[in-house]
Formats: sequence, structure tokens, C-alpha cells
Amino acid sequence: MKKSNVLGAILAFFVGMPMMANAAYPVYSGYNGGARATATNGARTVYLPTTNGTVVAANSVAATQPTRVTGALPRVGNASINAGRRYYQSSDFDRLADSGLYIGLSAAYTASVMGDFEADYAGEAGAYMVPGAFAGGGISKDSVIPLQLSLGAAINSDFRVDFSYNRYSNFSYPQTVQTADGSGGFVTASATGGAVTSNATLLNVYYNIDSYTGFLAGGSLRPYIGAGVGISLNTTSDYVVYDGTFYSEADPYDPSLLPGDSTGVSDISAYHNGGTNEHLAFSLEGGVTTELGDGMKLDLFVRYMNLGRVKSSGSIVLTQDEWVSVDTSTGTEEALQTVAHYTDWTESANLSTIDIGVRLRLQF
Repeated sequence: MKKSNVLGAILAFFVGMPMMANAAYPVYSGYNGGARATATNGARTVYLPTTNGTVVAANSVAATQPTRVTGALPRVGNASINAGRRYYQSSDFDRLADSGLYIGLSAAYTASVMGDFEADYAGEAGAYMVPGAFAGGGISKDSVIPLQLSLGAAINSDFRVDFSYNRYSNFSYPQTVQTADGSGGFVTASATGGAVTSNATLLNVYYNIDSYTGFLAGGSLRPYIGAGVGISLNTTSDYVVYDGTFYSEADPYDPSLLPGDSTGVSDISAYHNGGTNEHLAFSLEGGVTTELGDGMKLDLFVRYMNLGRVKSSGSIVLTQDEWVSVDTSTGTEEALQTVAHYTDWTESANLSTIDIGVRLRLQF
């Protein structure tokens, strides 16, 4: 009896639950799900429940059209807070970036030449009678236009590497040099010839620094720095140094002199044989790159080039007038022309330049 009462109560609970739910949340019998998803002429119908459980249609509401933005995307970044940095659209970045293999040709003007010739025999006995640049003589130039041919490739958008051949000419031995007078002073001697040329092959690395410097000229110029190291082949042609000074070695009236004793030398002409030497060379470069279109880029640069030492062969053929005593009572002297040959007596200078130029690069 008790068990039947308990089972009846449980059965009544589960049967009555749906009825209670239906009474609390009535379902609109005329609900049409398709009507909610249908919009006519940009309008939509919204169904709102009422207090008695029925659903009625609200007023039609026009659909809101999304705002559309046309044209190029605006650039991002603020020069005042980003120190001049700028983010570019992909098309702009591709235009400025380096990519692929390239060949380049450059021409420059050598604005400054640095290097003084020095003689390694300046301290030798009697060396004052072999005119050379004992006190140093600067290398002269005559409109030096160094040319460069390069072949390289971009590693990524920031780095590129190339091999370059550089040709320098129209340098020369100075036209006048200061040569020792044998008494601790110097006299001026003239020089002719001595053209200097240099052929250098370098491995160069360049790095674009616009991520640090910011944009230039609205992004049309991309600054870069570079450095190179290699070997230079430096050649000096033959040259002649002439010293017309009379160097007195004895008083022609000295009664102790015998006939034929030397009293002095004059009109000294030294024929210096040129030479070719290999030396370490290196360069430092800075500039900007701009796009010309069709894969062409133009570099405007300033470059420091150290070409190493320029050195003579060490062979010097010397001709001079040697004066000898004839008669000490009258101080009579006689000039005899003599020839001497010196070896391993060299003059050398460390040659470096500052160049301003342009480079045209064609990318593949």
C-alpha cells in the first residue's frame, strides 16, 4: 500500500513536469522561423514576446549598411613618436628592397689624395747625393676618375654582397721633392714621370640603415653603409729626379789637396726604376640608393679607399758632375761626369683616396 503510493507520486511528478513548463513558457503556435530570416528591400521583421506569452511583429527596421573605405590604406606611424620611422605598404617596400643578382658600374671623382713618398735610404752614407723624397713628397693627381665594375647579389632586403674591380690612374710622383743637402737641411729638386696606377679587387658588404635613420625624401632614398677588403696591384712608372745644387766637399784652395782630389758634386740626375707591388686594400662607403625603374637602381656614394703602398723597384742609376782639384794655388777645378748604380734603395708611399661618385645597378 505504501509502496504503491510512493510510485504513484513519482509518476505524477514526471508526468506533470512538461505541463508546468508549458504553462510557464508558452510557445507561439504561429511562429514562422523563415519570417525572421526574411528581409524585403533592406528591411527586417523583428518578433517580440508579450506579457501573455504571445509574440507579435514589431515595426520594420531598415538594415544598417556597413561603412566602406575605398582607396589606398593610410600610412601608419607618427614621425614625432617614432623618430622618423615609417611603415610602408608592401608595394612601397618591394620598390625599395634589394633582391636577386645584379651588376653595377660606377664612376667617381677623387676629391682628395693622401700619401707621401719616403726614401728608405735617407740615412745611408752619401745618400744626400741621390736625390729623392727624403723629406717626403705628396702624391699628385690630375682629374682622377676611378672606375668600378661589380657583380653581386642581395642576401635579404637589408644586406647585399658583391665583388668589385676598381681602376685608379692619373696619379703621379710629385713634381718637386725635398731632398737632403747632407748638412741636416733640405733643398728642392724637380721630378718628372712616375705615373701611379692601381688595380684593386675587393669583396664588399653593404647594409641598408633606413630602419635606424628613418625615411628620406618621402621614402624614395634608402641610406646604406658598406665596407670592402681585397688586394691591390700598384704600379709606379720610371721617373727622374734632378738636383742642380752644387755640394762642396773641399776648399779648392786647400794646399793639402792633390790634383784629382774631389772638391764637390753638382747636376745630380737620378733615374729611378718604377715597380709593381701587391698590397692589402680596403674601403669604407656610405650613400643612398634610389629606384629608377625596370630593375635599375642608382647609388650616390662617398668612399674612402686605401690602396696600400706604392713602391719603386729599388734600382737607381745616378749621373752627376764630379768636380776635382786641378791647381790649388788658383782654385782651379775640373768637372768629370760619372755614373753610379744603386740597388735596393726604394721610395714608397701609402696611397689612399676619398671619392665621390655614382653607381648604376641592374638587378635580375
